[in-house]
Amino acid sequence: MTHHAETRTVHQPAPVVEGSTPLGVPIYQAHTFAFPDTETMAASFQGAGSPFVYARYGNPTVAALEDAVADLEGGAGAIASGSGMGAITATLWALLGTGGHVVAQERLYGGTQALLTTLRERWGVEVTQVDAGDPAAVDAALRPDTRVLVLETIANPTGQVADLPALTALARRHGTTVIVDNTFATPLLCRPIEHGADIVVHSATKYMGGHSDTIGGVAVFADAGTLTRVRERTNEFGAVMEPFAAWLINRGLSTLGVRMRRHCANAEELARRLDRHPAVTRVHYAGLPDHPGHATARELLDGGFGGVLAFELAGGLEAGRSFAERVRLAVLAPSLGDVRTLVMHPASTSHRMLDAEGLARAGVSEGLIRLSAGIEDVEDLWADLERALE
Repeated sequence: MTHHAETRTVHQPAPVVEGSTPLGVPIYQAHTFAFPDTETMAASFQGAGSPFVYARYGNPTVAALEDAVADLEGGAGAIASGSGMGAITATLWALLGTGGHVVAQERLYGGTQALLTTLRERWGVEVTQVDAGDPAAVDAALRPDTRVLVLETIANPTGQVADLPALTALARRHGTTVIVDNTFATPLLCRPIEHGADIVVHSATKYMGGHSDTIGGVAVFADAGTLTRVRERTNEFGAVMEPFAAWLINRGLSTLGVRMRRHCANAEELARRLDRHPAVTRVHYAGLPDHPGHATARELLDGGFGGVLAFELAGGLEAGRSFAERVRLAVLAPSLGDVRTLVMHPASTSHRMLDAEGLARAGVSEGLIRLSAGIEDVEDLWADLERALE
């Protein structure tokens, strides 16, 4: 039957590729999927492995990213979300509910810190924060009712490296679920599940995307049962990733290996030069031999010490602000993992909500600068930093 033109514009046939395979992941921008019969449609509501039905429950482009990151991390599966904070918020909410006890390291990303404060003040969750560099302190903080231990492979912004094998072993003895934020390391440098972690979260906005053109998060699960439990909460919250973002991050993954090598090499060279500069009082980078986490980092990280470093300026708050405004090649921006070098002053931006005591616990001094090394020529970068330091 031939329909009128107005009808044919609405009911365009969806193309099916046969006989060849696209090299890039296609963008399935559709949010609703059609079915040949009611039985097939009913089966689609059964969860993972079922036909796609509605984008809040799953989408082929998003699923391709979830499978890719789960494979890189060695997990049973993954959930992609609208942002890194979406990934960690949905995960913690699903595991905690109201009440419960969380142990978290002191040196955390500011957004995670704010989330823990909200969980404590509004939802009755008890939060204990400890120095992740002291396994005895972590062991003392863990209790029979501790549901979650929150760690970062490489802490933001001070570069503290968690001894994951030791800390996950402690958590296992207490029956505590371990969540590790692996954003700074990426699965190219560390795979926390191999060291005993239960859940690994990423801000895919950073190194996975790599080009400051998309936002997203991914949580990877060692256990399929926990994955199903958290996915139910993620669907309820609507904290899902949209297909175009997943396509951009999938594209970014294809160059992650070569980019991470350059990020790490540039960061290590800049850290060494900054460590010798008279205007710099301290450099936080685990690749430096005198960094307190250097030995742990050498054991844990494979292929580099990460692309982010931090350094403290002698002039304190004003020196930090002045430096951040004087760079020209490096960009003053509130993110990391980009192909461009980015700098920020945490005391006045990401950690601005903390008082002096909170800043001290987070290891953030007033003159501290965080630098995310890009993939530019290192000599050009050093010339820019050296001029700003003057």
